[in-house]
Parts: sequence; structure tokens; C-alpha cells
Amino acid sequence: MIRLIRLRQQLLGVVMHLLPPVASRATRSPLLTPGLICGFPTATDTVTPRQPRGQERVITANRQTSWAFADAFVAEDEALRWARDRARDAGLRSVSPGTGAALRLLAASVDAKAVAEIGTGCGVSGIHLLHGMRPDGVLTTVDPEPEHQQFARQAFRACGFASNRARFIPGGALDVLPRLADAGYDLVFCDGDRLEYLDYLAESLRLLRPGGLVVFEGVLAGGRTVDSGPQPTEVLRLRELLRTVRESQELVPSLLPVGDGLLCAVKR
Repeated sequence: MIRLIRLRQQLLGVVMHLLPPVASRATRSPLLTPGLICGFPTATDTVTPRQPRGQERVITANRQTSWAFADAFVAEDEALRWARDRARDAGLRSVSPGTGAALRLLAASVDAKAVAEIGTGCGVSGIHLLHGMRPDGVLTTVDPEPEHQQFARQAFRACGFASNRARFIPGGALDVLPRLADAGYDLVFCDGDRLEYLDYLAESLRLLRPGGLVVFEGVLAGGRTVDSGPQPTEVLRLRELLRTVRESQELVPSLLPVGDGLLCAVKR
């Protein structure tokens, strides 16, 4: 019996010698490391590329810098910067460069010929929309401030857009939208009064053709939309808009994390 026990111990030693060493805590697979999801690094981890070659060097980044890089990925020209400066002087918020690039992409994706914009501002979003639209497309833009629309006219002209590419309508959105044609638009972009967004949605469903897009800017409200603390009425309305769009059987929605949140939905 003693000889059998010794033989078993010898065999166990041989097996253990042949097996690879157990991974230490430092070399353990990232898939098993607490705090990581699906192997992706957390916001504070360092991402190291494959073995550097030549002039390559180690790159470190986190989620915030990645978002900042994505937001500035598409460069803006002098006319856009001029429009941004006018908006800043007037105390108006403009869509971020990343949001503008997304608007340009969305307009191009539906081959937009007719776009309605709620909130002209000084023309930043309108320039991006016009760049994405067909060469013969017309942007109908609504704003209660004619002075702001004059700045937008100048910005559009500086970008080389013909005067017949944009139709400026001064007035409140809820007064103007009912006068626009049913199913006559490929895209409706909403960047007006946040308290009226649900009303804009109802009008947009009437204005859009099947397959058209409705887009809402600023739905994250600087993070307040997902904050659990007490919030003002504007934020509560945005939450209601998000729920309504997500649960609608008429819409195929997506929430894009660009700028201050871009809620997009395709009308079935």
C-alpha cells in the first residue's frame, strides 16, 4: 500500500511538471478581471497598441478623449466658424462639430431633397444639412428671430449655396409647422424649444414621408436626463420624448452620443 501511494505521488509530480504554470493575477485574462466588460478597458485603463515599429509610440486614451476626438473628426471651414462666432455673440447654443457631421451624414443617407429645420440659429446646423442634401435640395428653416436668420443667410452665401437652396420662415415653430405640406419632407431636424419637443414630434410624423427621419438635438441636457435627482420641467419633457419615441410602433429609433445627445428615428 505504501508503495502504491508513493507511485501515485510520483505520477502526480510528473503531471504537474508538464502542465504550464498557473497564470498570476497580473497575467490573468482580461475577460476574467473584475471591472472589465467583454474585455474592453475601463475609462481609466491604458490602451497599448501592438509592438511599436519605426516612429510609432504608445498611445494612451480614455472614453472622454475618444469622444472629443470623434466630435472633432470632421473639420469645419471658415464659414462655419464665422456662424459659430455669431451664435456665441448672440448667446445661442450651436450644434457641436460631431453633431453637425452626423446631420450631414443623415441628410445624405436619405438623399434628402426637402428638409425642415426648427431653430435656424445663425446657420451652423443648416450648413451641415445643406452639405448632406442633394444639390437641388431645399432647406426650410424656421426661427422666431429674423435677425438670427440674417446671419444664417450670410453664412449660407459664404459657403457657396445659392439663395434658392434655403427658405427662411420667421415665426414660432408651432405656428409655422401646421402650414407645411403633409408627407413632403425627407428629414425634420428639431433644435427649438425643448418644452415643445413632443409637439414637434407629432408635427414631424405628419410632415415626413415613409422612410424619412426625425432628429432631436440636446436630448441628454448636459447629463440631467439620466440624472436621478430632481429635474426641471424641460428635462422631464425630454424623458417623456425619449420614452415616446422608443415605444412608438411608427418609428425605428436610435440615440446617438454626439454633442448633447442626438435622438434619431425613421418613420416606417
